[in-house]
Amino acid sequence: MFRSILTAGVLTILGSVVGCSPKTSEHELLNVSYDPTRELYAAINPAFVKDQASKGKQVSVNTVHGGSGAQAGSVINGQKADVVTLALGGDIDAIARTGIINPDWQKRLESNSSPYTSTIVFVVRDGNPKNIRDWDDLVRDDVKVITPDPKTSGGARWNFLAAWGYVTLHKKKGDNEATEFVTRLYQNVLKLDTGARGSTDTFIKGKQGDVFLSWENEAFLVKKLSKEKLQIVYPSVSILAEPPVAVVDRVVDEKKTRALAEAYLQFLYTDAAQEIIAAHGYRPINAEIRKKHAKAEADIPLFTLKDVVGSWDQANERFFADRAIFDQIYRKKGS
Repeated sequence: MFRSILTAGVLTILGSVVGCSPKTSEHELLNVSYDPTRELYAAINPAFVKDQASKGKQVSVNTVHGGSGAQAGSVINGQKADVVTLALGGDIDAIARTGIINPDWQKRLESNSSPYTSTIVFVVRDGNPKNIRDWDDLVRDDVKVITPDPKTSGGARWNFLAAWGYVTLHKKKGDNEATEFVTRLYQNVLKLDTGARGSTDTFIKGKQGDVFLSWENEAFLVKKLSKEKLQIVYPSVSILAEPPVAVVDRVVDEKKTRALAEAYLQFLYTDAAQEIIAAHGYRPINAEIRKKHAKAEADIPLFTLKDVVGSWDQANERFFADRAIFDQIYRKKGS
């Protein structure tokens, strides 16, 4: 049941280790990841350990989770991550600006170092009592929204950009209309949790809100395992979310774990890992494996970060930095 997933997540946050207890740190990895990947890496890690054992290597993998922005901050502030698997490229770019990760990180692996993708969908109560069908419904006076805080959560930034792109790209309106739209949307938000899993708790366990803006993979998970009957609503259009991965260069060179860290990230692109990725509701980049699992997805148009704003540097400066658009519109809620 859903409570058991959350319990497993807490254990992961505390640092559950998968694999044997090696004698040296050269055989240990720490993966700092974002909120909704708890169950994914709980399955990926033992598969990687088994793969390495078949090659005569005993290794262990420890994964910790939280809001993507907060997780990036922890690495910047000294957490010894061998790899990061975060919600958006901008968070890894922030680490790279400190020199901890080399600036060419996104060129090292295929698909811009994103071994899986996702999108943003709506989760509603049984029967969809508020008849929520598209983004316009989120700004109605009678609808209460649950979404995390874009200041700390990568998924929340994807949520914000999906709403913005709906106005500017799908409805072909200007920035003034988009600002008004997201202002009204966030006026309907009941609570900004620090991460996506916190918002899941608020919606499921706290029973707050009419609609939860969710990663697609998280929506599949909560629908399957919640005691409450829930529905997934696909809006008319959404954003292609590309969560990337990277080796933390300074740490792996200090710990002498580079070869193992690189093997771990390369493993994510193998057929075995891509099957696990698909089984957990993410969209694998392997076209054949994704096609095999595609019946779980709805085929809706997806625009990209580049379509909406260009780059993560531009998105952060314009929308999420201190005193940028999100701060301005969210302050209006309390004014």
